Amino acid sequence: MGNYKLGFISDENIYEHVKNTVEKYRHSINLTQFNKNLIDPIKLTFDFKTYGKSIAEIVEAECIRQIDKSNTNHIGYFHQNIFKYFEGWEVPDNGFDAINEEKKIYAEIKNKHNTMNSASSQKTYVKMQNKILRDDKATCYLVEIIAKKSGDNPWLISLDGEQMSNKNIRRISIDHFYKVATGDEYAFKKLCLAIPSVIDDVLVSKDMGEMKNTVFEELSQISPELLKSIFLLAFSSYQGFDEFPM
Repeated sequence: MGNYKLGFISDENIYEHVKNTVEKYRHSINLTQFNKNLIDPIKLTFDFKTYGKSIAEIVEAECIRQIDKSNTNHIGYFHQNIFKYFEGWEVPDNGFDAINEEKKIYAEIKNKHNTMNSASSQKTYVKMQNKILRDDKATCYLVEIIAKKSGDNPWLISLDGEQMSNKNIRRISIDHFYKVATGDEYAFKKLCLAIPSVIDDVLVSKDMGEMKNTVFEELSQISPELLKSIFLLAFSSYQGFDEFPM
């Protein structure tokens, strides 16, 4: 473990948090997981024909996409749960993503500025509205990790066709929120600079093993022809597919 010099979080805590995140990272995929949301053979056929790829390359790309989606969720864990290591902060099991009761700060953390659709945005805003109605000293933040630009402004939203804003309901980029949370203007920058070294230190002490992908092996048990296997995976109970040539 190195000397990361972050100040707002101890070396031991940032190492532990990064280790927990790395351990969540997905390193395997099997056919059941691959087909969890039902693979569309028609789309895969269009993909490999249109892009001039082999069906194997398209299946491999889909495996990687699914693994990446899982890992994106784990990065969400990293961004939210780091706050439990900050002085005065906690990450509750339900309600807001991160709170500081002493400072009356309540935060919802989103990875990207376009993560929420209109209905989800309105629901979140109403939740914050209810909070400040019950506690006029509260400040609620919609925290965006990947924002359009750095800033800390009242959240302007259209609610039931009416433009609304409140100085205590704010839309803020993560760099500004780290300043709110830690008092350090450059806390988020310091974290970004430290992350590669922390990950290196974690990996030195932990063997993550190789990526394990059994999708192709399991598909070959359905049919030795990969594209036929994909179709039978989805349509085996459909009329005529019991004698499906490929």
